[in-house]
Amino acid sequence: MKFKKLMGLAVVAASALILAACGSSKSSSDSSSSKTLTFWFGGDADTAVKPMADAFTKKTGIKVKIQSIPWSQYNDKLLTAAASKSGPDALVIGTTQVSSFAGSKTLMDLTSTIKDDKALAPSNFFNGSVETTKVDNKYYAVPWYVETRVLYYRKDLLKSVGYNEAPKTWNQLYDAATKLSKRGKNMYGFNVDAAEPTFGFMFARQNGATLLKDGKAQFNKKPMVDALAYLDKFVKNGASPKQDTKMTIGQSFGGDGPVPMFISGPWMMAGIKKDSGLKDSQWGVAELPKGKVSNVSNTGGGDLAVFNYSKNKQNAIKFVKFMSSKENQLKFYKNSDSMPTLKSAWDGKEMSNSQIQVFRAQLDHSEPMPGVKSWETIGQNYLKAWEQIALNNASIQKTMDSFNQQSQQLLDK
Repeated sequence: MKFKKLMGLAVVAASALILAACGSSKSSSDSSSSKTLTFWFGGDADTAVKPMADAFTKKTGIKVKIQSIPWSQYNDKLLTAAASKSGPDALVIGTTQVSSFAGSKTLMDLTSTIKDDKALAPSNFFNGSVETTKVDNKYYAVPWYVETRVLYYRKDLLKSVGYNEAPKTWNQLYDAATKLSKRGKNMYGFNVDAAEPTFGFMFARQNGATLLKDGKAQFNKKPMVDALAYLDKFVKNGASPKQDTKMTIGQSFGGDGPVPMFISGPWMMAGIKKDSGLKDSQWGVAELPKGKVSNVSNTGGGDLAVFNYSKNKQNAIKFVKFMSSKENQLKFYKNSDSMPTLKSAWDGKEMSNSQIQVFRAQLDHSEPMPGVKSWETIGQNYLKAWEQIALNNASIQKTMDSFNQQSQQLLDK
């Protein structure tokens, strides 16, 4: 089924008006339904987004029914909706989900909408966010909120081992982490995240790796193998825990700081402030240390899309445009700590906090994971490969040779 174009929608709308003039009862029903749209939101509650939805209703008269769906269930829910061709009108979609659901024609092609609206021009948004909305040079979503990863560190503990600021290079990161791990039993320096699918790929890029080239996996090439060898040193030498410590952020980062450095997104700040018991002067965030080539981070977040099988596309597009405005991105940030993707939204006092500005600086050196349908499966397979390396001392080269072959089979499907 080809995606419907806006011109086609206009024809449908005009036809509906003609039928209404003729007294069609069916058109009356259609008109009524068009005044309510359904919005799927990834999360456990709609409190962060409801005020903007209410404002949209007040402005347009179009009611918005919000359905909050935990991210752990979101993908399956979308798969079911796509199969049945019955789902929301508008939706939030994870940045790594766009390529898969665009490929299955679950998402409406918004290319013409974006080209016709200066407010949605790709140049208004961070490039990393824009790249998450594109598949084969067509746009299937609009950037809404963005996140990237930075280095969290204990200022006081780093100072105790000779670092008055955060490590700026891979060599400094390893040196500082090794020194911090000498503090005693169950003390580490840096967390090599074994549960985050993008972690190894991010370091590989910093080392000059091209993850995919002309549709061919490059995971067993020297830049990525060497990057994983670098990360493996932390684990083998006791500077990083081998597995998840199962500690809360207050336990791992607060107090004596068993894990005084880690890489994560903006959502961790609230937990540290609430649970760690640390003073602001004791911890900070910094741009990632630079590898051989760069300090590139990973761009994630959420985009806004229109369900391709919606019968209410025009109003769904209006809603997407409304939610994408500077005003509403800032409101969403205030309600949820989810950072705006509009570059202009970062110029005001709302985003002036020095820690938040670290994320702003990192966003200029941040890229999304490759936009291919099989990427989420590849990411989960990477975690299994890393487990073999970190826990079972498997050969990095042989493990990545096998992983590369497995990934290529997925890419070729």
